[in-house]
Amino acid sequence: MNIKSDIALSDSGFVFNPASGESYTVNPIGVEIIQFLKDGKSIAEVSEQILENYNTDLTTVDKDLNDFIVMLKQYSLIDNND
Repeated sequence: MNIKSDIALSDSGFVFNPASGESYTVNPIGVEIIQFLKDGKSIAEVSEQILENYNTDLTTVDKDLNDFIVMLKQYSLIDNND
């Protein structure tokens, strides 16, 4: 699963889609997730990193990560072939 290559992401959580001209704001964990995906990490690898970096459990990570991926798809931030 890859974030579209032209999506701009700032450290402060600003996400810009030049194809649509729309911009969004994500929290610091959202920034990490998007950056992991831009770096080519799989969903399983992203999940592992979140579990390693934060005091949470696998069930919560899986649910929240899935919800976030659905949102990224809704906003057309993920490549269509994913």
